[in-house]
Amino acid sequence: MNEDPRRAIVQVIGRLGRETQLHLDERYRHFRITDAVTIVTALLLVVLAVFNVYYVRVLYVDLNGIVNNMDSMHGHIRNITDDMDVITNRMAAFDRHMNHMVAIKDNMGAMTSNIPKIRANMDTITKDMVGIEQSMGLVAEGMGIIDQRVHMMTGAVATMRHNMGQFAGPMRSMNTVLP
Repeated sequence: MNEDPRRAIVQVIGRLGRETQLHLDERYRHFRITDAVTIVTALLLVVLAVFNVYYVRVLYVDLNGIVNNMDSMHGHIRNITDDMDVITNRMAAFDRHMNHMVAIKDNMGAMTSNIPKIRANMDTITKDMVGIEQSMGLVAEGMGIIDQRVHMMTGAVATMRHNMGQFAGPMRSMNTVLP
């Protein structure tokens, strides 16, 4: 039998139509998968954004607390500095008074020629006063060092307060955006 030439063309076109439909179905399935992945990714990004906003808010509140604590600490250190200045001045005055002890010692030496018992007691007092004078000199030096260190701490806390204020500034501006 003679085969109809149109039949081969119809079969090729039919096969081409089926292949085209299979290709379209597969492409539609891939589009659905892509849409699902896009939606899941968007939801995850929304959840992450919510947590990020929460953490930025917590950070802002904590930084404000730190800045307030730094301000309070700076005020307390200023009070300590003032108190240390008073103590240092009093110790210097006490040290000046201790220098008069040398004259007292000399006067006591004159008294020892007349009253031997007083001399023995005064010698003991003199030794004690010399030791006290040396100790007071060391205490005065120590107070001077403490005074210097407190001044340095005051400057460092003022710098930290300023830096924390600079750091908290951008966080304050983000507060208008935060819930």
